[in-house]
Amino acid sequence: MSDTENAVPNRALITVCAMAATLMQALDGTIANVALPYMQGGLSATADQVTWVLTSYIVAAAILTSPVGALAARYGRKRIFLISVAGFTAASVLCGAAQSLEQMVLFRLLQGAFGAALVPLSQATMLDIYPPAQRGSAMAVWGMGVMLGPILGPTLGGWLTETYNWRWVFYVNLPFGIFAFAGLWAFLADDRPGSGRRFDWFGFTALSIGIGALQLMLDRGQREDWFTSTEIIIEAGIAALGLWLFMVHLLTAERPFIPPRIFKDRNFLSGFLMMFVVGVILFSTSALLAPYLQTLGGYPVFDAGLVLAPRGVGTMAAMLVAGRLADRVDPRLLMMFGVSVIGWTLWDMTGWTPDLNAHHLMFTTAMQGFGLGFVFIPLQVIAFATLSPDLRTDGTGLTSLMRNIGSAIGISVTVAVLEHDTQVLHAEIGSLISPLNRMLQWSGVAQFWNPATPTGAALLNAEVTRQAQIMAYTNDFHLLMLLCVPTALLVLMMRRPGRLSAADPAHAAMD
Repeated sequence: MSDTENAVPNRALITVCAMAATLMQALDGTIANVALPYMQGGLSATADQVTWVLTSYIVAAAILTSPVGALAARYGRKRIFLISVAGFTAASVLCGAAQSLEQMVLFRLLQGAFGAALVPLSQATMLDIYPPAQRGSAMAVWGMGVMLGPILGPTLGGWLTETYNWRWVFYVNLPFGIFAFAGLWAFLADDRPGSGRRFDWFGFTALSIGIGALQLMLDRGQREDWFTSTEIIIEAGIAALGLWLFMVHLLTAERPFIPPRIFKDRNFLSGFLMMFVVGVILFSTSALLAPYLQTLGGYPVFDAGLVLAPRGVGTMAAMLVAGRLADRVDPRLLMMFGVSVIGWTLWDMTGWTPDLNAHHLMFTTAMQGFGLGFVFIPLQVIAFATLSPDLRTDGTGLTSLMRNIGSAIGISVTVAVLEHDTQVLHAEIGSLISPLNRMLQWSGVAQFWNPATPTGAALLNAEVTRQAQIMAYTNDFHLLMLLCVPTALLVLMMRRPGRLSAADPAHAAMD
């Protein structure tokens, strides 16, 4: 595909169509969340059953992200791209028309399966149609689609559900899908499929089982009380076995479906690992901030959304700036700046209390989004700058998979730590409460927090729980802040693309 880097007709139209596919898939990761209570009634499902609407999509997308590169190499990128867009659009319409929970779960599985390829294929297409000097700007445009989807998803889903009904959460994909399919079919150049070698079914099956079981364990672990549940123990065992078999197969098979040589590229390997951390920080902070503001800060849902909006604005602004700078400045410096900003914001969040000034909160979250943008865009540039063009589709699929796994693990771990620390801290604070405590003997305090009366004891318990939650959130922010240290070390492991290209005639020829 390197020949397309020189002169690509209709580059702008291809970009718009690829971005429509990316935005469509990115939206569906979060747009259905707010509609779950309405789906529950419409599909006659229980609260536990309706969560499979989300779980089925996540598991299918996670499993089928990994073989995108192999499928594109065998059957052609354009063909796989068009099949994915058409399948995702059709599955979205079927989801909107579902009449039972069983139908909805089946159609969501199909939607996740077809949608898995959209983000990596759109990124690989953007990398191919733009020359190296413009890839920073191209990745900024692509990154805005990836990051804008999760930001707009809950807001758009809530508006569609309230104005029309929950089925329009899925029907909204129809015009985007038709537009993306028509544009890609008309303007994207045909590529030549690779050799007809057999697909590595054993490697794909082992990885699929491992990732599927891992995603199920992470998604249902908190609900099932983790390893006290037989289901979670079985899923953990299957995940470990599947991933172990895949690793052994990857190292010993003659032609595994993920080429092992892709991990010999130091820049890609570092970027691959960094994408995991980006997924953890991006989605974990989002999962923590909304309930923090609503539960502890007393913000209404709409106000909480407004307060967190600057985070998305900061991310988009940073992507525009970083996209331009990445073509002129050492991407490692931009990433180190972004990591430093993220670390500072998380350190600032460890001192938060629910009565924090809203302006300070909005400034900190905006700066955190700004830092994420300065990491995300240069990371896309430097991770693929030294990677052979024939490995780009494999690389984009693997980085998308790593981001998804990072988000799942990050959310599961931070929520588990939050609940565990809340219980432990509640017990520690509660042990200090007794009628002999002088703080509880003050007339004003004793009037409300009197442990000798049922009402006073209930109010006192609620306040102890609140204080325990505040400190538990602080522990989570500390944990996320510490992740910035290994991230900075990964940046130092990377090599500057320009210097490497100059020293590597083969790579320079490819570019």
